[in-house]
Amino acid sequence: MTNIDPRQMNFLIVDDMDTMRRSIRAMLKLIAFGKEYYEAGNGKEAWAMLNAGQSEIDFIISDWHMPKTNGTELLNLVRSSRKFRDIPFLMITAEANQSIVAEAAENEVDAYLTKPFVTATLELKINELLNQVKNPSPLAQLLRKADEYSEQNLLDEAIECATLAVKGAPRSSRPLRELGRLLLKKGSLDQALRCFLRATEINRLDLPSYQYAGQIALKKGDSEKALAYFSKALELSPRNADRAFKVADLLLERQKLAEAEKIFKTMLRHNADDLELTAEVADRCLRHGLNDLAAKTYRLVLNAAPDRHFLAKNLGQALQRSGSAREAIEVLERAAQKFPNDIELLLSLSQAYLDLGLPTRADQWATRVRKLDPQNQAAKAIIDRCL
Repeated sequence: MTNIDPRQMNFLIVDDMDTMRRSIRAMLKLIAFGKEYYEAGNGKEAWAMLNAGQSEIDFIISDWHMPKTNGTELLNLVRSSRKFRDIPFLMITAEANQSIVAEAAENEVDAYLTKPFVTATLELKINELLNQVKNPSPLAQLLRKADEYSEQNLLDEAIECATLAVKGAPRSSRPLRELGRLLLKKGSLDQALRCFLRATEINRLDLPSYQYAGQIALKKGDSEKALAYFSKALELSPRNADRAFKVADLLLERQKLAEAEKIFKTMLRHNADDLELTAEVADRCLRHGLNDLAAKTYRLVLNAAPDRHFLAKNLGQALQRSGSAREAIEVLERAAQKFPNDIELLLSLSQAYLDLGLPTRADQWATRVRKLDPQNQAAKAIIDRCL
């Protein structure tokens, strides 16, 4: 970042409420901050605007709660980009609760501002952030140098800088986390793990350290400890879908279906508008026998996107396996009209009729399978039971 004069900065204001964007813009104009102002209705739009490259953004003010891509997801994209990672990022939240703090800390937010706020508060917060840019602390300088060495793959030099940062700030979790990350990159798993666990002792909200500790435990083959670390990270930030799937998969491996089901329900609650995630939850539930939740979740997807006809088979299978044979038959027969040669679908339909005590209809569908696949043993078994 080269421009640190707020009067000459280009501000990007991100909020799904038009009134809030206008309000922040008016505040900035009142204090004469900003050369140009750009607006986006959510993180997805903001990220597209940044990458379009039509103008250089010097400062981002973003709401946390937004559809499609929220504030912490945008922050993660910005911090993961070599081009944009140094842009000061001010997060606005209705409340700075534990989950939001943990999510934002994971992606190194520069500051928070809690609604409602006045112009003087906004001015003070922006000036504080710019002062940090102009006068970085010794800790910030060491960690930046360590990051530069790491990018050049000079790991020993990077580790030396991070070690000095730890010594200079022994009660801060961040330098320990960075040292752990570098040791992990070098392959020193035990040393890295000690750093991450020490970081969590200092700061119980150091979500990234729990995540890294879980990764190391998996590398070492200790899935129980991995599950404990990932679960703690998920407790701090329940909205992270990748993390939630990882914990759920570990639980499913251990046949802890009730615990996995709780995680899936939490994911669905926090990601109600994400149809891809909802469908993925449904698929996992179906594969592992959580048939009631699978059926409910497939219905959510099909109600929102009726054109996803291919999911009707999965819904029918979930209903059939959960004991709702009559309802399964209704769904599967409609699906069979669109996919008349889907052997798995036809077998599910045949089994549903058998479960309902209608062997003649079961035999008809199983016979159709045998015509498509004369050697199909599952169809033969059903036919034999119908005799």
